[in-house]
Amino acid sequence: MVLFDLLGRRWALGILWNLSSEALTFRELQSRCDTVSPTVLNTRLKELRTAGLVEKAEGGYVLTASGTELFQKLKPLGDWAADWTRTL
Repeated sequence: MVLFDLLGRRWALGILWNLSSEALTFRELQSRCDTVSPTVLNTRLKELRTAGLVEKAEGGYVLTASGTELFQKLKPLGDWAADWTRTL
């Protein structure tokens, strides 16, 4: 339940999704999550870092090995959701 609580917070999944393919700086990540406030983004990054899913590297923020593993498990759900939205 702790994981679902973390992932259910605003922008948590969006951050993981955006970091799934490359390292991003804070500004790049904020640009990709265009409606997120700097305060919320900073808070989510701190929470995801504390959970061991994201880390700060030389090129910006990246997923850890655990974050990458989690994303691989979530990706099929995203694919399903994309198909589902077409039926609405």
